[in-house]
Amino acid sequence: MTATLNNDDLLAVLAEIAPGSALAQARVTRQAATDAIQASYLALFAPADAGDFPVAQRLQVAQRISEWHADRSLAAHYYAALLQQQGGAEDSPRLQAALDHAERLAFKPASADAQHLQALQQAGWSLDAIVTLSQLIAFVSFQSRLLTGYRLLGGQPVEEGSSGSPVRAGSWRTESVTLSGRHAPPVFTRQELGWEPWIAAKPLAEFDASGQALLTRFGHSDSDYFRLLARNHPVLEQRTLADRAIFYTQGGLERKDRELAATVASKVNGCIYCASVHARKAAQLSKQTDEVQRLLEVAPGGVLSEGQGEQWRAQIDFAAALSATPPQVNAEHLAVLREQGLDELALLDLVQSTAFFAWANRLMLTLGEPFDD
Repeated sequence: MTATLNNDDLLAVLAEIAPGSALAQARVTRQAATDAIQASYLALFAPADAGDFPVAQRLQVAQRISEWHADRSLAAHYYAALLQQQGGAEDSPRLQAALDHAERLAFKPASADAQHLQALQQAGWSLDAIVTLSQLIAFVSFQSRLLTGYRLLGGQPVEEGSSGSPVRAGSWRTESVTLSGRHAPPVFTRQELGWEPWIAAKPLAEFDASGQALLTRFGHSDSDYFRLLARNHPVLEQRTLADRAIFYTQGGLERKDRELAATVASKVNGCIYCASVHARKAAQLSKQTDEVQRLLEVAPGGVLSEGQGEQWRAQIDFAAALSATPPQVNAEHLAVLREQGLDELALLDLVQSTAFFAWANRLMLTLGEPFDD
């Protein structure tokens, strides 16, 4: 099933969410998130100004990412939209460089380094276009996981991974210093970390009035990360609204459990920076410092839920399975959570909190790196 680029709610169409269903009602309760997710999609694929990254190229990259995530309906949607574009698909060294980068980010985002961004520049990608490409790759990774979660909650069939064993912790970068020579954290931690970009963050003075207003509105004028992402400020605006609507709302899944889901996704993807922020919040809110630390200390290839209590074990297994590429979450994961008493709104929050870090991790890991000095 496909939907046009200006559809009011693409994910409801592709996930075949029944009007009036418990899932549909839960998404209405989280309408701000629903709206920001759709607006993020439109900012990427129906932009007011595509700059030097044409919409047809964006759709072609999105189709391939959807295929890597084994989401056939999403891939079909992007393919149908691509066919409507004048000229359709293309084959060029510049686009191939983008697809190579997209494949890396899809499967092993922690393997990215500064040289990969240099390769994109050498292939003709501007700094603004690199940021948009990174947002697009990360967003479709988020979008595909939302669709898997929505289909599961709605009783629709999902593509299940071949392995029945738990999804395990991923690898992470262990270099001792950053590109600029700062000390890099070698392991996951709850301490506060810094982050440095691999390509230039745009100086605040170089933004137009709307860009400066956006950064000021969200309190990010001094952040290298946000001034880098603000090279495409329409996407940054909607992404920030989605983040706040997914994590800072009343009812549903407790905030500590949303932060736990973010930490789990970060362990699967190997993102030390994101895990440091959200593990710290999970520990503060839950008062379960030992359990959070146990999760952080799981080595690559280890079972993330090992040694956890029953409730967190089920949530960790679900979040890890949804974070895999392609996702491996299934009806059994969901049944355990329902048996523990999670209602539809809480389950929606768990899906959206986990899926969002398919987006967040892929930006933090592939546009820069953390430091701890």
